[in-house]
Amino acid sequence: MNYWLLKSEPTEFSIDDLKRVGEQIWDGVRNYQVRNSFRDVMKVGDKALFYHSSCKEIGVVGEMEVVLPSEVDPTQFDSKSKYFDAASTIDSPRWFGPKVRFVSKFSTRVPLSVIRSDKRFANMILLRTGNRLSAFVITKEEYDALVQFGR
Repeated sequence: MNYWLLKSEPTEFSIDDLKRVGEQIWDGVRNYQVRNSFRDVMKVGDKALFYHSSCKEIGVVGEMEVVLPSEVDPTQFDSKSKYFDAASTIDSPRWFGPKVRFVSKFSTRVPLSVIRSDKRFANMILLRTGNRLSAFVITKEEYDALVQFGR
C-alpha cells in the first residue's frame, strides 16, 4: 500500500466538496511526473491525505482512499475548461487522475507551520525547496503522524 498527499485549492475542490459527493476523479493535474505516478504507482486501496493549498489556511484537512488509480481526466476534452488540452484526444488522452473516496475530515487542520516544525517530516517532498508537485507519495509514518495531528 502507498500513502499519498494530494493538494487542491479549496476554491476549486475542497474536502467539504468531496464529503458531499462521496467519490470524485482528481482532475486538472497537468504535470507529467504526477500523471505518471497516478498511472504507474498508485493502486486501488492506497490512502491519501487531502491538502488545501493556495488559500488563507493551508494544510492537511482530511483523508481519502483511492478507488481507481488512473481514470481519463475529462477536463482535457472540454474547450471551456481551464484544463483543456487541444493536443489530447479521446483515442490518445494525455491526462489521468485517480478516483478518490471521502474517508474523513479532520477536526483540526494540520497547518504547514506544524509540518515544517516537526522533525518527522524533514524529508517530506512538500517541504523541499522548489517543489511544485500537487500529488506525491509520503511514508506511512508521515501519514500516521498527520492523521494523529488532525484528529
